[in-house]
Amino acid sequence: MIVSEKDRPALLLIDLQKGFDDLEYWGGQRNNPEAEINAGKLLAFWRLKSWPVFHIKHCSSNPESRLAEGRPGNEFMDIVAPAEGETVIRKNVNSAFIGTNLKELLDFDHIKMLVIAGLTTDQCVSTTVRMAGNFGFNTFLVEDATATFCKKGKNGQLFSAEIIHETAIASLIDEFASVVETGELLSLLEVLK
Repeated sequence: MIVSEKDRPALLLIDLQKGFDDLEYWGGQRNNPEAEINAGKLLAFWRLKSWPVFHIKHCSSNPESRLAEGRPGNEFMDIVAPAEGETVIRKNVNSAFIGTNLKELLDFDHIKMLVIAGLTTDQCVSTTVRMAGNFGFNTFLVEDATATFCKKGKNGQLFSAEIIHETAIASLIDEFASVVETGELLSLLEVLK
């Protein structure tokens, strides 16, 4: 992990929306029950430092989805709700970069370092992390501030949320991002102005 004094990292909080509280809808089992609390710690730290925060909101094109616009589940979770002046990026695909102006905003602000947390590890978080790495950002994925749900395989076998999470992390580590824990990252960044 390399961080320098010239870094002014941006925090991307991905899809931390109320619709994900419906465990049954998403598969019935989830890992990292403290993920939102850890994301809230990151957000508080970023606000204290006056660093840029981007709240990513999934606005599903499926009207039945818990994350469809106009549904209560589309709203941000209270613990990480945007404050006045913080940027909200709306997307309807997995990547926060596709169909949005996120890359342009980061480039305009000369941001080179991204810290990413949110839901879900194997889908929107993973896709955004991969693109951030491909764009050349110094990318950090906060493992204990992300979570996912169990999934069924093509033959109906059930994979636990923890297995899905761990394999998603394993496919990202060092190739697309540095993977860190909340406490480790906050200690590392404490020295930056």
